[in-house]
Amino acid sequence: MIRSNAETLIRKSMARFVDHELIPQAQELDEKGDFPREMFRRVGELGVFGLRYPKKDGGSGGNTTLFCVSCEELARGLMSVAAITAMQCLMGTNFLFHYGTEEMRERYWRPAMRGDLVACFCLTEPEAGSDLGNVSTLAEETDDGYVLNGMKTWVTNGPVADFYTVLCQTDPAKKLKGLNFFFIPAGTPGFSHSKAFDLLGTRTTKISEIAFNQCRIPKTHRLGGEGRGLSNLMNILAEIRVMTAALAIGLQRACLTDSIRYARERAQFGRVIGKYQLIQAKIANMATDLEASNLLTYKTTHLIDDRVACLKEASMAKYFATEAACRAADEATRVFGAYAYSMEYTPQRYYRDSRFLLYGGGTHEILQTNLARWAGL
Repeated sequence: MIRSNAETLIRKSMARFVDHELIPQAQELDEKGDFPREMFRRVGELGVFGLRYPKKDGGSGGNTTLFCVSCEELARGLMSVAAITAMQCLMGTNFLFHYGTEEMRERYWRPAMRGDLVACFCLTEPEAGSDLGNVSTLAEETDDGYVLNGMKTWVTNGPVADFYTVLCQTDPAKKLKGLNFFFIPAGTPGFSHSKAFDLLGTRTTKISEIAFNQCRIPKTHRLGGEGRGLSNLMNILAEIRVMTAALAIGLQRACLTDSIRYARERAQFGRVIGKYQLIQAKIANMATDLEASNLLTYKTTHLIDDRVACLKEASMAKYFATEAACRAADEATRVFGAYAYSMEYTPQRYYRDSRFLLYGGGTHEILQTNLARWAGL
């Protein structure tokens, strides 16, 4: 569904970077499990972090489609680098760009576009995942600002970020209408984070808890109008979901490519296993899922670029593509057989990383409930 030369050019450029720089380091980065700071800076040098933002403001002047193409290619190389990039491009910097002061954008947003600073987004709480009405992190207004108290969990980039966009409740009686986003620089008194979680997959993605204890910030650090937190989040929810679908496509492509290569090389009973129909069926199913995921995902990105409301389409793309990625990762382990159980081969990483896709942007149980309603049930 290519609609412009820009899509072709960005895909070729990102594919070259992934093939020559990311894939050769992917296994080592995954095994070490450290935040890939040098790789992060390299992605920033390519202008990827600013793809969603206008050139006149310091971005790269792209759109959602180009952003998703980049995320897809990075996920083909290493899912955790793609996840960090997605956080930097979208959730971690979006509200600062649109609602921060010029001083805040100059000090934090522009360096983040270059890859000099790491951004972070704090939404989930121990008792508030999909149920945002249950957010309890409280921002109490004072004469000169706000005082924050509460905790966030499953915060991507939590232990390594330089600044945080945090969803808080300012008036518990208003529930969803009392939600607001706030900007918190790292090192603000009263702010702390836990040690990084020990993760099954996306090992270089650092995730932790964040705590606020009498954390004081100025009034200018509220991002958006009072009570507009949920509506402002809804403005980018389709992007969040379709971005996750793009990550899933990248993983599917990696699974399919490696499975085909292995099926052409591995011989059993006197011929390569790719000659056996059951292996061919796995490849056929993976290829069909990939094509369907592409059509759903990039139809949606083009709708977003055309400013057409498409939360339903984005939800379908996220649901289908991420489930397809999990199927592809499972099938890849079956094509590789016992070798997939070895940490030396890629399917074990694909299998671990695929689970990451199921949770962000809405659990599939929530998505299925919404999709059934949109279908007319």
